[in-house]
Amino acid sequence: MTTYDEIVARVLAGSEATPQEALTVLRAPDEDVLDAVAAVARLRRAHYGMTVKVNYLVNLKSGLCPEDCGYCSQALGSTSEILRYTWLKEDQALDQARAGVRGGASRVCMVASGRGPTDRDVERVVGMVGAIKEEHPEVEVCACLGLLRDGQAERLREAGVDAYNHNINTAQSHHDSIVTTHTYEDRVRTVAMAQGAGLSACSGLIAGLGESDEQLVEALVALREMGSDSIPVNFLIPFDGTPKQQTWELTPLRCLRILAAARLLAPAAELRIAAGREMHLRGVQGLALQVANSIFLGDYLTAEGQAAEEDLALIADHGFTVLGADEPTGDGATATVPAIRRRGAGTNVPANA
Repeated sequence: MTTYDEIVARVLAGSEATPQEALTVLRAPDEDVLDAVAAVARLRRAHYGMTVKVNYLVNLKSGLCPEDCGYCSQALGSTSEILRYTWLKEDQALDQARAGVRGGASRVCMVASGRGPTDRDVERVVGMVGAIKEEHPEVEVCACLGLLRDGQAERLREAGVDAYNHNINTAQSHHDSIVTTHTYEDRVRTVAMAQGAGLSACSGLIAGLGESDEQLVEALVALREMGSDSIPVNFLIPFDGTPKQQTWELTPLRCLRILAAARLLAPAAELRIAAGREMHLRGVQGLALQVANSIFLGDYLTAEGQAAEEDLALIADHGFTVLGADEPTGDGATATVPAIRRRGAGTNVPANA
């Protein structure tokens, strides 16, 4: 029987992991999960050493979305208790971006709900990006605005946007069971448009949507073939008021297996632990950093994460350093973090809400 170490050795030698090998990792018995993580961790260290990239989300526009994605608290028909507001003003977006950068973020993710941006929306974001880049030219900016139309990716690239996020979310064979208002091909097309304009592709998935092992691997292979430079792995947050409420399919060990399979199939990609990590990984978040090399700091779009100070302590306590930090992450690195506010329902309401 082929061992996890033998599979990883072939990948380190330049071979691509096969779907079957990824399934082997994904189906590791509980008693073997640590062995699988230890083997796959060699791929993470080969490409990223012991650094962790810190990202920060700025929620530019919340709720009010016409799409019917069954997992999403912002979707059409959702009765989730979340903040709903139209576009932040430029100074509000810049204040939030500053907080993330002070906390150690080297990438700011500018996110807006909706099917896709109008040209006017793109110009709003262009102004915000210009302000962020003027103040923090070293910080990467990733835009996540939905399905793009012709010319919009080029405009974002001209303005200084570095990457575009548009997740495929699940396998093509599973897509129509989670959303009906757009197609899998729509999502793939937007990623291709971003790449064609010179933007780095950021595309990932949500685990725990009722997909099979084979469909999870199908999605990961698709992301590899698409050339996604950054792969966010979200773990379903079963919001009350959505069709996926009370959907609990994930365990900490299952999440570790998923992250290990993702690293195996895309060894050089920036693998980001995204929404739901606190809820589903729980006490093994630090172990997950042995295969993933990127996290979000603090809160997500409509859900609270753990305190940013805890995120930075998590990184330091497990022997990692924040990418781009002058010194290892520790107590001194958390001094400016409290400026990051919470995003729970009824808090942090923008002035224009």
